[in-house]
Amino acid sequence: MHAFRSHTCAELKKTNVGETVRLSGWVHRVRDHGGVLFIDLRDHYGVTQVLCDPDSPVFAEMEKVRSEWCIRIDGVVKARDESLINPKLPTGEIEVYVRDLEVLGAAGELPLMVFGDQEYPEETRLKYRFLDLRREAMQDNMKLRSDVVMSMRKRMWDQGFREYQTPIITASSPEGARDFLVPSRLHPGKFYALPQAPQQFKQLMMVAGFDKYFQIAPCFRDEDPRADRSPTDFYQLDMEMSFVTQQDVFDTIQPVLQGVFEEFGGGRKVDTDWPQISHADAALWYGTDKPDLRNPIKMQVVSEHFAGSGFAIFAKLLEQEGTEIRAIPAPTGGSRKFCDRMNKFAQQEGLPGMGYIFWRDQGEGMEAAGPLAKNIGPERTEAIRQQLGLGVGDAAFFLGGKPKAFEAVAGRARNVIGEELGLLDKDRFAFAWIVDFPIFQLDEENGGLDFDHNPFSMPQGGLDALLGDPLHVKGYQYDLACNGYELVSGAIRNHKPEIMFKAFELAGYGKDEVMKRFGGMVNAFQYGAPPHGGCAAGVDRIVMLLADEANIREVVMFPMNQRAEDLMMNAPSDPTSDQLMELGLRVIPQE
Repeated sequence: MHAFRSHTCAELKKTNVGETVRLSGWVHRVRDHGGVLFIDLRDHYGVTQVLCDPDSPVFAEMEKVRSEWCIRIDGVVKARDESLINPKLPTGEIEVYVRDLEVLGAAGELPLMVFGDQEYPEETRLKYRFLDLRREAMQDNMKLRSDVVMSMRKRMWDQGFREYQTPIITASSPEGARDFLVPSRLHPGKFYALPQAPQQFKQLMMVAGFDKYFQIAPCFRDEDPRADRSPTDFYQLDMEMSFVTQQDVFDTIQPVLQGVFEEFGGGRKVDTDWPQISHADAALWYGTDKPDLRNPIKMQVVSEHFAGSGFAIFAKLLEQEGTEIRAIPAPTGGSRKFCDRMNKFAQQEGLPGMGYIFWRDQGEGMEAAGPLAKNIGPERTEAIRQQLGLGVGDAAFFLGGKPKAFEAVAGRARNVIGEELGLLDKDRFAFAWIVDFPIFQLDEENGGLDFDHNPFSMPQGGLDALLGDPLHVKGYQYDLACNGYELVSGAIRNHKPEIMFKAFELAGYGKDEVMKRFGGMVNAFQYGAPPHGGCAAGVDRIVMLLADEANIREVVMFPMNQRAEDLMMNAPSDPTSDQLMELGLRVIPQE
């Protein structure tokens, strides 16, 4: 017999009754039923109930065993009584009568329990992550992650892609976030960087003629943590293709991601129609470039109904250039109590409040209620109602000013309204491509131009577009949103040096600066670069959605905490004097 096990803790069935078996695992739970010890023995695969009574030769030793001890047992498989069968367990028809015991690893007092559903502070869970990961939900999440990555790989190979690896130690990247720098011992005073993404390398592969590349790529960015973002590193399904249009990229990645969500979505509906929404329309309708389309609410511009109206705040606001009034329809939200609650939400978001109108049945017909309705009168109110397609029992909320100043709050208000009114179809994955991103934006501090998004996207219209008004130039850049999260970002790349130099010139970067920062890529583009494009899908975020988790740390094996610290491995740590000396570095103490 094998030194540690003849079977896993999920394998034994009624057909094994009478066999002598060997199991190894962790003590999940101990129950003493009148001198008979029942132990749930757990390994990575499942749980088997083992029992030990005073007739067993190892009963005295078994009495010492505690939760999370790692043990090996030998025993005889017996059938459970009909009334004691546990249909929830694959091994629920049998139990193992223990004849021999070996303690493989005793456990001290536990800082957190593996059995049960107790909640523990995140700091405790991360410090003792090796215990936290023993819990069933965490084991399931990590298995899901592994299965999703395997499925992604297979689906990419099936589409004719090959996986290639790119460097982990490289030069500083143009991705936009902060780099993690690595000091060079052989070149004192110089630094490598951990790649924020394989962006430049995958483009260089296209120049080298590889045509279709993908990689499950580690990416490193020194960012502030969020619930849906790791502060240090993450993985993405990275891909690039030559001789493709934007639509080709969409047609390639959709069946991969749609298939993954159908395979691992637990039966939830997966939308197959992925609309393409312009960046401008997404901002207008949803207040964000990663809209949750499970929420049917679409915001609309209603400025014409308030211009010159009796509501002085909005009327005067509209006299200023670049201002508008937007409405957030709220089907079934037509009660003063709900409207007051949303008004309070706006105040908590730093606004004076949100105007509102709600429509009610007064017995003699429909009536518009609320301060706004009184100020603008029944004719304008009715025009708003008809534009928004609302009726009795519905409401609408209003925000005004320069759109960039209130769009984000309007987007959050839309989410809260949809959630509170139960408008979301939560049993669904709703996807949308966000397209036509602006390449440039106005820098309000110095009045010059700056890149709004990826500076390496091909401008729609090519070089001619850059000779007109730069603020009207859109890029072949796109994101994929799902249920309020950005899952994919990509672009058709700017592979022509003359267009790249012009784009950077408009943003205030001379040719010398471009060559200094991105010389490797620009040089390559002068040797027959093909048109190419691609995208990257966030693996961690995809698994988070599939696992129905709200925090990305629930689907990452060994994540950092909110302060980018690894409490288990004590990182970041102080370097030794010898290490600093060898690298020619000195740490300046922070005051």
